[in-house]
Amino acid sequence: MGLATLGQTEIIMTFIALALLLGSAFLFGTLIEKIKGPRVVGEILGGMLIGGSGLFLLAPDFMGSIFNSYPEEGKVLNVFYQLGLIFLMFLSGFSTKIEVDRKNSKIITLVFLGATVLPMLGSIPFFNMFQEYFIGDTGNVFSYRLVFAIGVAITSIPVISKIFFDMGVMNTRFSNAVLTVSTFQDLLLWILLNMATRVADSGKLSFTDTLAVSAATIGMFALATFVSRFIKDIKIKLPTNVFFTLSFIALLLVSGLLYMIGINIMYSAFLVGYIVKTLFGTAEEAKEGIRYLEHFVFSFFVPIYFALVGIQLNVFHNFSVLRFLAFFGIAFGLEFIGTWLFLIPGKVSNSTKLNFAVTMNARGGPGIVLATVAYGSGIISIEFFTVLILTTMLSSMIAGYYLRLRQRQDSSIFDKLE
Repeated sequence: MGLATLGQTEIIMTFIALALLLGSAFLFGTLIEKIKGPRVVGEILGGMLIGGSGLFLLAPDFMGSIFNSYPEEGKVLNVFYQLGLIFLMFLSGFSTKIEVDRKNSKIITLVFLGATVLPMLGSIPFFNMFQEYFIGDTGNVFSYRLVFAIGVAITSIPVISKIFFDMGVMNTRFSNAVLTVSTFQDLLLWILLNMATRVADSGKLSFTDTLAVSAATIGMFALATFVSRFIKDIKIKLPTNVFFTLSFIALLLVSGLLYMIGINIMYSAFLVGYIVKTLFGTAEEAKEGIRYLEHFVFSFFVPIYFALVGIQLNVFHNFSVLRFLAFFGIAFGLEFIGTWLFLIPGKVSNSTKLNFAVTMNARGGPGIVLATVAYGSGIISIEFFTVLILTTMLSSMIAGYYLRLRQRQDSSIFDKLE
């Protein structure tokens, strides 16, 4: 069987394009980290510098000779884009912990409801205000509205975790509550996003079909969680290379099989990561292997993924600053108000309410995945894609700087919830 191949020149140009993406993402990611911001923001900025918001605008022929040097180059780069996405979701699934501290259970429940349910319901009156500009090529109103509601409510586990780790406040009562809420919130929103992409692909809203896909996605995760209770004490030891090989086979194969029954590749990768952790996560060899994988993925695939997100942003065309500011205000405001209001029965101080209200607004990686998956499925327009990415970047920066400010004011503030 013969396989079509790229020519030597095409391969070299692809390597150069990847090197520029990776180099720009690394440079700006490092710069943003130096000023205590989330690295992901800098990696996206690195892509923007290369794309339509930067060098491509100033030197279109030169940049085009690198990123459009042959007709299939965009498709080749998209493979790295998709690999970055599925590895990011795989590692997110592996890192997911379903553990609720009973001491914080009331606070966790109130924050979850306030940061998820109320913002999504509160976004309903604004659907039509933006629909003309934000709906995608599929024209599916249901999917657009669902993505709009998710975009208002979503919170980032990776960004928040990194901020807590850098501040030295990981495993405090506050950080544990935030991460637990974010875990349950992201699980719900990934399921809703999968539903949105399913409806967009089929072109119609079928209650039976939607119910079946939703039940399948929830059921698979529930089954993995249920099984984990019985095998959590069983230590399955595998050599690192065998662990990697089996994990990658499962990741690619299961993602493909689940896609055939309507499960989005993003959610499939997340589910596989969680299942792999369930089966092998207690073994030290597996934990060490995942650490190696994280180093490689977050040094290569993920920066390229975020840079390719940034390269698509064009703040000079098909973009309204006023609509961005309006959406950002709505998203930040609803998340803030919802969290604050639902914490009132929790009898916590206004200071603690403020901490939760600002922190739950950090959208980070999940906000970017939401935007890229929805845009790739034709659910949202390029303008809404840009708005979601910029909202993610700005909200994550605000949360990071706010938390560090609060720590300087009172170093013990995250050790208590009162």
